[in-house]
Amino acid sequence: MQFTRVPRRREDPDRDPRIHVSLDHLLRLQFKASGFSFLPRQPVHSVLSGKHASRLRGRGLNFEELRAYLPGDDIRSLDWKVTARTRNPHIRVYTEERDRPVWLLIDQRSSMFFGSRRNMKSVTAAETAAVSAWRVLAQGDRVGAIVFGSERVDLVPPHRSQERVMRILKQVVRHNHALPGSTPKADQKHRLNEALAKLMPLARHDCLVVLITDGFGANDETSGCLGSLTQHNDVLIGFVYDPLERELPDAGLLTFAERQARIQLDTSKPSLRSDWLADFEDRLHRMREVTRRYFAPLLTLDTEHDVLEQVRERLGHHRDKARARRA
Repeated sequence: MQFTRVPRRREDPDRDPRIHVSLDHLLRLQFKASGFSFLPRQPVHSVLSGKHASRLRGRGLNFEELRAYLPGDDIRSLDWKVTARTRNPHIRVYTEERDRPVWLLIDQRSSMFFGSRRNMKSVTAAETAAVSAWRVLAQGDRVGAIVFGSERVDLVPPHRSQERVMRILKQVVRHNHALPGSTPKADQKHRLNEALAKLMPLARHDCLVVLITDGFGANDETSGCLGSLTQHNDVLIGFVYDPLERELPDAGLLTFAERQARIQLDTSKPSLRSDWLADFEDRLHRMREVTRRYFAPLLTLDTEHDVLEQVRERLGHHRDKARARRA
């Protein structure tokens, strides 16, 4: 069972945007989703730039035609087999794909229903998914999603339209409002791998896969699925965490709650704080091992700070041309 800190003020949790995100809020993020990019050309300090583990490959290429060589053509495009067979130089002509499918895998399991600062982890993940979806649409690419909660996994196929982003956000809100859920914690571990397995036959090549999760339940199967996806796609992992998960303070007895359940923990016990930290470090270590092994960038996103500011900082701030001219 996942517990969250009891708020001092008595509020309706369904109306508190820190606990359950609203569709209106995710829609308004469309007008703020700027200042970062998922395209290949990145600022030097971005986690997506060439000096880091992975450089985004961008959109793929489609074969257009095979034609005779003309003066000025790039000799690197020569088709040597056809040239040798016909004894006349021929080149292969490619065109860039008009758009690129981007898949968002959004974790809304009960393990995400935890927060001690600005947001629940589930809200931070929802906001990250929203700004990502709006930004992908603005860049002219298709966007789809797999939203997985404690009870089920839902699929929204990629499409380049505002209506498709709306469908994704509605699924996110539906899963988010179902939290904390009633599924036993042990049964939720398989949802992450179930979502990845559902994506694998759909993301065949030249896709960007953005996994937004707290890493709960990640195991060797998770690593294998991500490894398979990275063979022909770009994978970006957004690791969502709460500062309280990293360091449990020595504050004596603390009361945690989930719905009607209550539990008191004696945070003065060193063994409790050590086990608490070990759980977090294990999840973070697994995510880092995946990114190191398969050259997939890792974005750490906490619940304490504004999501858009964190994404801009990690991916590199891009100013719009109009803003640049005014600066």
